[in-house]
Amino acid sequence: MRTVTINQNNFSEEVIRSDRPVLLDFWAPWCGPCRMVSPILDEIAQERTDIKVGKVNVDEQPELAGQFGIMAIPALVVMKNGKITNQAAGARPKSQILAML
Repeated sequence: MRTVTINQNNFSEEVIRSDRPVLLDFWAPWCGPCRMVSPILDEIAQERTDIKVGKVNVDEQPELAGQFGIMAIPALVVMKNGKITNQAAGARPKSQILAML
């Protein structure tokens, strides 16, 4: 699977009504730690077909970032059945990201 770009228009379909857990990455292009985490998330998306990996650009989607109370990026949020089950802020190694799932 590939990562999915999440925005206000597709959030409900891609995240709330997803038939599998969703790992959301709140990021911005100017954020160095975000650029470090991005290839890890791409790798996870390729390896784990049982989850969906979505990326939310906080500069383009400030409403979504606000809904989740995102104060620092990168921020990772795991959602299952439309509810937040785990979240963390800051860059993390692959093992820690996988442990969130």
